[in-house]
Amino acid sequence: MKFAPLAALGLALAAVTAPAAALAQDTATPAPAPAFTIDTPIETLMADERAKAVVTANFNGQDITLHPAYEQFKSLSLKALAPFSQGLITEDMLAKIAAGLAEIK
Repeated sequence: MKFAPLAALGLALAAVTAPAAALAQDTATPAPAPAFTIDTPIETLMADERAKAVVTANFNGQDITLHPAYEQFKSLSLKALAPFSQGLITEDMLAKIAAGLAEIK
């Protein structure tokens, strides 16, 4: 039986790695990622009433879905759109939106 030593080696390796896998599962479960971030596509944010309210509040109540170029930028995230916004989307605004989106569960 030429394969008996290989089978024994396989069983030995399984016995060594099984406890490590069990230990990895026992570690604390990481906190779930926020549902929305400033990296989420704008069209996804606008599809959720809670996220839309956060974004709209930070745009002085203006609904960005009504912007004439919405179809062109809706697949971008707010973070990606900011450099092209001619200063309309500031770092401070992104921070406020990020904080508001993080509160959505």
